[in-house]
Amino acid sequence: MIDKGNNQISIVKQSDLLSIHRSGIYYVPVSEKQENLDIMRMLDEKYMETPFYGVKRLLQDFQALGYIINHKRLRRLMGIVGWETLYPAKRTTIINKKDYKYPYLLKNLAICRKNQVWEIDITYIPMKHGFMYLFAIIDVHTRYIVSWSLSNTMTSQWCIETIREAIEIHGTPEIINSDQGTQFTCSDYVEFLKSNEIQISMDSKGRAIDNIYIERFWRSIKYEHIYLFAYENGNDLWRGIHSYIDFYNQKRVHQSIDYKTPKSLYLKNVA
Repeated sequence: MIDKGNNQISIVKQSDLLSIHRSGIYYVPVSEKQENLDIMRMLDEKYMETPFYGVKRLLQDFQALGYIINHKRLRRLMGIVGWETLYPAKRTTIINKKDYKYPYLLKNLAICRKNQVWEIDITYIPMKHGFMYLFAIIDVHTRYIVSWSLSNTMTSQWCIETIREAIEIHGTPEIINSDQGTQFTCSDYVEFLKSNEIQISMDSKGRAIDNIYIERFWRSIKYEHIYLFAYENGNDLWRGIHSYIDFYNQKRVHQSIDYKTPKSLYLKNVA
């Protein structure tokens, strides 16, 4: 239904007229040769268990499994799945200051109401013949997934559109926390949050634990759903994730919120 060659009506406008989410245009999985897909699937699972592993350790693991792989290829595949090694000690490297990097605001912050803090992130989603990326927004106080979206490209505009839709439905959060990925340190993203009077918080480098609530959600959705299926196309993947997030929000009780469901807590919580 979308005419990408139409010079009169933009893709965004066509999507709005047809009531199709913009990311739906990009539901074609990114392809890779099968061996690379196998390695990336294992990398994705390994990150849940050993996020402190670096290239040298991982290279030994894959070579022990019989893969003929070098540092260059492994680094490229690690980049695709978003592997960022966690460091057990404080890093001594001095990071150059950039205009669009912001401090971490959640340390010692009492988070006691919905829409006080949203955490956002992008994760790699393995598929039978390729892969896609999932972007999600979690309300920290209630653990409610306020919005999510799929794409085969990781653009800042994709993230901005998903946040904008979440704001239209649920209201504006006080703080949004993210990592220091390029999507979240670019001028478009920063200016969008500032224009909505949202405070910007960012994880320290090598500390995924700063964004712990969205990281826990990634672990849940992958072990409880994604790794159990081998989706062949983006539309089936979208339906599967939609079903799981409905379950996660409405039926899955959480010990950390006194065995309530995120939706029940979010709906009754005073903004």
